[in-house]
Amino acid sequence: MSKTMTAARMHHVGEPMVLEEVPLPEPGPADVRVSVQACNIVPNLANILANWTTWFPQNPLPALPAIFGLDPAGVIDSVGADVHGFKPGDRVYVNPGRHCGGCLACRRGDHINCTSYAFAGYFGFTATASQTLDRYPYGGLAEYMIAPQYALVKLPESVSFEHAARFGYLGTAYSALRKAGVGTDTTILVNGISGTLGLGVALYAQAMGATRILGTGRDRDLLERVRALAPGRIETFSTLDGPIDRWVHSVTDGGVDVHISALGPGAPHEPFLQGMKSLRRGGKAVNIGATAGDVPIDVHHMMDQQQQLIGSVWFTAGEGEDMAAMAANGMVDLSILENVAYPLAKVNDAINGIENRHGGFSNFIINPNDK
Repeated sequence: MSKTMTAARMHHVGEPMVLEEVPLPEPGPADVRVSVQACNIVPNLANILANWTTWFPQNPLPALPAIFGLDPAGVIDSVGADVHGFKPGDRVYVNPGRHCGGCLACRRGDHINCTSYAFAGYFGFTATASQTLDRYPYGGLAEYMIAPQYALVKLPESVSFEHAARFGYLGTAYSALRKAGVGTDTTILVNGISGTLGLGVALYAQAMGATRILGTGRDRDLLERVRALAPGRIETFSTLDGPIDRWVHSVTDGGVDVHISALGPGAPHEPFLQGMKSLRRGGKAVNIGATAGDVPIDVHHMMDQQQQLIGSVWFTAGEGEDMAAMAANGMVDLSILENVAYPLAKVNDAINGIENRHGGFSNFIINPNDK
């Protein structure tokens, strides 16, 4: 086997990635090496590469030159001596979440709240995350990567690598729905339902039994396509037609149980605030889209109405196992995702081309081992 592999690396913030031959990584005792078959190009990647150090200078990028790539899926080709439950040939999704194992949150088993939590191939969430990133400096935009066994999700044969590489945003949606307690008695509002995050909320809310799913966005054609996924349960509304809360209260008795905000950091605050005003007494709001800045919220009203506002980032490998099972048994139909695949040599084209996606239905993928 060759001692090198091809990888796309960024040498300087904001510059295009460059294809290079780098040493083939060797897994540690509790690690595996994965032959990457698909890696998702998420809508936010261009922002991370160009603007992260300006927007969030306190939170590190991987040490440059770096191999990025948030959502890899592939086949295990080598395992460390202490790996249990995984073997060469296993099909897996690699959750990029990495934790230190030594902080108080980790010792409590709350790994996603590790004080040095980081996304391999993306960024760290705290000033102390550099050590975590240095331990696992490989993202999915390379022919191979190493990952700890705790990050792996086994994939059934019925889930393609291309669809599994969407698990990051799908899992963000699924974890938010779990935190909000969505079930068969729940009515939810999804702001940005036709986008990459919002469409995942719609898919998994259906699987979890939500009785009514109200969705908003701007593009009426995309909204109609989302509604057509489950015409008896999904209702949509264009924000071009008026305030969200006025519409919600006109079609519900007292508002929604759950508001999921899936709008990105560049979105205006008004849709978020209108979503908050759409909650019934005792309702929960979950922000997963990264609405940013100081948002004026009437906390006295929230107190009186016993409402909750929750921040939710990412998902665990255990939740990923749930998602894979739900796709395998037909509870979630991932075939609605339209794969737009590029070879590794076209990675910069993929990053730039994602602006032309067909809402959340487009699934931009790099195939690092596609020659």
